[in-house]
Amino acid sequence: MLNSDVEWRLIPMIQASGQMQMAIDTWLLEQHRSRLHPPTLRFYTWSPAAISLGYHQRHYPEGWESLTWNGNAIDLVRRPSGGRAVLHQGDLTYAVITSGLGQNRMQAYETICDFLIRGWDQLGIELQYGEAGRGYIHNPNCFGTATGADLVTIEGIKLIGSAQLRREDTILQHGSMQIQSDALLFEQVFGQKLEFLKVATPIDTIVETLISAAKDRFEIDFLVQPLTESEWQDITKLV
Repeated sequence: MLNSDVEWRLIPMIQASGQMQMAIDTWLLEQHRSRLHPPTLRFYTWSPAAISLGYHQRHYPEGWESLTWNGNAIDLVRRPSGGRAVLHQGDLTYAVITSGLGQNRMQAYETICDFLIRGWDQLGIELQYGEAGRGYIHNPNCFGTATGADLVTIEGIKLIGSAQLRREDTILQHGSMQIQSDALLFEQVFGQKLEFLKVATPIDTIVETLISAAKDRFEIDFLVQPLTESEWQDITKLV
C-alpha cells in the first residue's frame, strides 16, 4: 500500500537542466528514506533538451556527446535509475517518491502507474502495459521497445517509459511521457524511425488531470509546496 495516511507533497512544475532535475529526484529520495520528507509527486520538463542514460548504461554512440537541437547542445545526463537511454525533447516527466510498497518490483510499478492509466483515460487515451520483444536487451533506446513497466496505447504506440531506484523500502519512480516529440530528432539520435502519439492537450491540463487521478487513486491529500531556498541550496550541491 502507498502512504495514504500521510499528506503528500506536490512540487509545482519545474523546468531545468537534466542534471538539476536528476539532483532534485535523488535528493527527494534520500530525504524520504531518512524520514525527513513526506512522499512526493512532481512533474517537470528538461531545458535544454537532453539524453538521460540509465545508471548502468555504460555504452552509447560517441556522437551523442556532440548532438544539437535548434542550435543548442543536447545534454548527456545519467539518471539515478536504471533502464535505457531516453531523449527528453517535447516530453513531460513525472516523479513519485514513496515507500511501503514491498519488494516486488513489478507490483510497485503497477501500483504507481495506475494513476497514469486512469489520468490518461480521462484525457481520452487508453493505455496498457507493454511487452518487451526479443531485441530489448540490445536496444539502447528506451522508446524503441516496451517492457511490462511501460505504458502503450492499444495500437502499441509507447507513450510512457518509466524507471525505478530503490533505497531500502523507499522508491523513486520517474518516467517520460512523449507528448510533442520530434520524430526526426529521435531518428537522428537512435538511427531508427519511431511512431509517436501527437497529444494536442496542453501540458497544464495533462498535469492537472494526472494530479487529480493520483489524489483519487491513492486516496491522498496534497500539500502544494515549491522547493524552498534552503532546499535548492542542498540540491545544488549534488549537481
